[in-house]
Amino acid sequence: MKLIELKDVKKTFKDGRKTIEALKSTNFSVEEGEFVAIIGPSGSGKSTFLTIIGGLQTPTEGKVFIKNDKFSELEEKDRATKRFNEIGFILQASNLIPFLTVKDQLRLVNKVEKSKIDDDKVEKLLSELGIDNLMDKYPSDLSGGEKQRAAIARALYHDPAVILADEPTASLDTDRAFEVVEILARETKKKKKATIMVTHDERLTEYCDSVYTMRDGVLTKNQ
Repeated sequence: MKLIELKDVKKTFKDGRKTIEALKSTNFSVEEGEFVAIIGPSGSGKSTFLTIIGGLQTPTEGKVFIKNDKFSELEEKDRATKRFNEIGFILQASNLIPFLTVKDQLRLVNKVEKSKIDDDKVEKLLSELGIDNLMDKYPSDLSGGEKQRAAIARALYHDPAVILADEPTASLDTDRAFEVVEILARETKKKKKATIMVTHDERLTEYCDSVYTMRDGVLTKNQ
């Protein structure tokens, strides 16, 4: 099943009288259980591509589908709800809330949803990611790799269909970077997510099912 699909998606911006094509017409899809990497130079359109899939920008033309629903055509309020329910974001900086413990980073999702806190689910997920011994620690107590594992746990906790990872290993050393990507690959398969990772480090793509290059707003699948 396609969890992400873009049909003829294009994004343009006006710069005075000039029109800039940040993303040229793009057709693209990711199946459940598929881990995809997007590589390419800075300014090539990777971030635009990711934010359009995540519903943080709307395409100038074309449509974005999440789980076969017309995501890009929803009103902003409905799109925000769908984004919260179906998309997990993992960023270069882990973006953990400094005054919350690892466990409470996840529990915050329940508070936003006004749903019952599932402590068993929290403990199981943190255990799968090898950080159950850190659940009562604050972000300042964690290493870079541990922070990113906590960020992955937070992204997975509400069971979204889609995981969008924007340079998730850029602040990590080589060993920790491979460790984090290996976890992402494993969780994608195990939980049947559609995961897209934007990265500058082509060594990390060995864990991915397919690799695409973005250059000047054009997305091309690598052979």
